[in-house]
Amino acid sequence: TTGQIIRCKAAVAWEAGKPLVMEEVEVAPPQKHEVRIKILFTSLCHTDVYFWEAKGQTPLFPRILGHEAGGFVESVGEGVTDLQPGDHVLPIFTGECGDCPHCQSEESNMCDLLRINTERVGMIHDGESRFSINGKPINHFLGTSTFSEYTVVHSGQVAKINPEAPLDKVCIVSCGLSTGLGATLNVAKPKKGQSVAVFGLGAVGLAAAEGARIAGASRIIGVDLNPKRFEEAKKFGVTEFVNPREHDKPVQQVIAEMTNGGVDRSVECTGSVQAMIQAFECVHDGWGVAVLVGVPSKDDAFKSHPMNFLNERTLKGTFFGNYKPKTDIPGVVEKYMNKELELEKFITHTVPFSEINKAFDYMLKGESIRCIITMGA
Repeated sequence: TTGQIIRCKAAVAWEAGKPLVMEEVEVAPPQKHEVRIKILFTSLCHTDVYFWEAKGQTPLFPRILGHEAGGFVESVGEGVTDLQPGDHVLPIFTGECGDCPHCQSEESNMCDLLRINTERVGMIHDGESRFSINGKPINHFLGTSTFSEYTVVHSGQVAKINPEAPLDKVCIVSCGLSTGLGATLNVAKPKKGQSVAVFGLGAVGLAAAEGARIAGASRIIGVDLNPKRFEEAKKFGVTEFVNPREHDKPVQQVIAEMTNGGVDRSVECTGSVQAMIQAFECVHDGWGVAVLVGVPSKDDAFKSHPMNFLNERTLKGTFFGNYKPKTDIPGVVEKYMNKELELEKFITHTVPFSEINKAFDYMLKGESIRCIITMGA
């Protein structure tokens, strides 16, 4: 198939909020600095649902969504030297070109060339789509478009991983899991025995709690408006729960009273401005660190009194858990292989590719953390 067009199945979103349609698509060969990947397993992330609903974004349809996946390289384009056919890989929604100031910096993972771009519908090399149906182009999504049996991805967005790692488990490492895990381990950096509050107990928040568990936190306080999530969260090391609706005082005050002045670290995973303020103001003065992970609406702003900073609290932001995709993600997979990281508990459902719309139903009903979609089925 090298150098040839591949015809395969893809789940195409033709319009906002309407069920995906299984279509036969043509997938062009990879061009310069691109690889074509056979996707074996993909999972549904809330970001896919967000852009499928297109309530606050530019509707860019028809589109092949999907960005959490695992598979192997089918063929490589010109100039690709670090990947070859047969390599087991995870496509990633952001990239690492290796050459820009961000990639050269030890502190940043925000590549100038390959940073997430939700509006881009073609490939960087020529702006064209590699997908078509009857000669008409189909838009890409996040440079990954994994709801297709084959996809074309820039080589800087591809992490080569241990071929022994089960792709039906480690595929979830490519987005939400790493985002939450890294926010705790790489940015909040709790010390052993410290307390951590996690705001929002969806997949990313549970991954942040998993990071706190791995770091040896003594108390992990989960904050969520949905009491159904609390029981599940115990599996991820969460020791106590706060539902803001059950208190007549601000959550930051509730947490400060529970912890003798505030938690040592907090991680906010909701995107709610109110939760961001609460997460910042609930950390202990003198050494508390709050990390923002959730993505706010574009017109959002929040305010907090400058004294909260002057009293030696730190507020940080993070993108993709501060992991560099090509350099660091293979190491996250190794954490799983070494049994330091538990992935199975994140996977609540599995569906065949032909029933991909069920995965959307599970997420919209709040029933799933991660649903694995098996491409060959």
